[in-house]
Amino acid sequence: MITPLSSILLVFVGSFFGSFGAVFLKAGSGSLKLNIKSFLLNWQLHAGIFFYLLSSVFFVLGLKKGELTILYPLVSLGYVWTLIWSRIFFHEPLTRTKFVGLGTILLGVVVLNLGNR
Repeated sequence: MITPLSSILLVFVGSFFGSFGAVFLKAGSGSLKLNIKSFLLNWQLHAGIFFYLLSSVFFVLGLKKGELTILYPLVSLGYVWTLIWSRIFFHEPLTRTKFVGLGTILLGVVVLNLGNR
């Protein structure tokens, strides 16, 4: 079975939306109190959950016609997006160690996708 480009794109888009889920969960966690009302009224937490659910829809659609061993590593691209968003929205530092980790993730995705040929 060869994984179609459409499946790869669907999983790629899913990783993009999933990274926004992490951003909104982080943003919402700042004002979260230890009570149910705080959770129910926190629109940022709801947005985070929404984006994770939306990303799952894209993952499922991508996995329908593709190989799991090729597509699932693409989920790790969400870490790339999250690194960018954490810098933009939360002013987190970009360190050499983070770039080494990012490079390792990207290299792993490329190597695993070579198996698609």
